[in-house]
Amino acid sequence: MVKLTTNRIKQFKSNFKGLKIAVIGDMMLDGYFWGDVKRISPEAPVPVIEVENEFFRFGGAANVALNVLKLGGICVPIGVIGHDNDGTIFTSLLKEALMISDGIVIDASRPTTAKTRVIASNQQVVRIDKESKKDVLPEIEKKLFDFLSSQIKNLDGIILQDYNKGVLTPTLIKKIINLANEKNVLITVDPKFNNFFEYQNVTVFKPNRKEAEDVLAMKIKTDTDITKAGQIILEKLKAENILLTLGSEGIAVFEQGKQEKRMPTKARKVADVSGAGDTVIATLTMALAAGGNILEASYLANYAAGIVCEEVGIVPIEAGKLFETVERENR
Repeated sequence: MVKLTTNRIKQFKSNFKGLKIAVIGDMMLDGYFWGDVKRISPEAPVPVIEVENEFFRFGGAANVALNVLKLGGICVPIGVIGHDNDGTIFTSLLKEALMISDGIVIDASRPTTAKTRVIASNQQVVRIDKESKKDVLPEIEKKLFDFLSSQIKNLDGIILQDYNKGVLTPTLIKKIINLANEKNVLITVDPKFNNFFEYQNVTVFKPNRKEAEDVLAMKIKTDTDITKAGQIILEKLKAENILLTLGSEGIAVFEQGKQEKRMPTKARKVADVSGAGDTVIATLTMALAAGGNILEASYLANYAAGIVCEEVGIVPIEAGKLFETVERENR
């Protein structure tokens, strides 16, 4: 079992500040329209929602970037938005967060990935998705890679956040990993199904249970199943580490040449698991960049996920709250 001393926690807290992390992947905009239903439309038998409030937040890879920022890091988001109203809102959120926007490429041939939720009387009525799942064009791919290349010497880590929306193509994935390994920059991955086995030779690969089940075509229920799945992925990807997230059962950590380790979940009262995976990959990468080993980094990431699961909605982890919680529970 991992145990962090007060001095070690203070070291992490200090070392988190100013770490520069690139987040590359599918940037998204989350929209929310809140209101009440007081009548049925005369045009069709559907409820009319009178909107009382509307707001927008970062989603997808952009939410990972926000988590890095809230943990005290300097985030460099690299991705694609469309030449549309959602893209304008996304850009305004970047400015509001004081986030570097030079790595965001505008592609007029595709929409900004946006998920808009309509909520009436505290119940989600419908979600409207705007997206393209086609791979980005070669010229867009080149712009993304060229920008990363221009930043690589100043980076402490890279996160690849894949939602299968076309930004992380197999070609781009390979080029990014080769560059990171050549420049000795740690690289972590939060995968989805399509490109799962393209992520060869990374520092940490972090699938969840469902992603691993889908790609391995097996059910992961027992401890034996977890061990088997983790070892297969570790071997196939030649990754330094595999972190398999298991929801309420915590996480399993697999290192090359070492025994598997398990960590139970730290959530005391689960209110909402939305965004927990984003928090895990952001905290994990920050902790590794701050000088932690994989077990220390996984331990902090597990705590961070537990904290955000106690909140309703997609809420980024704050560095102060993370380290206060870890210090209190390690006494």
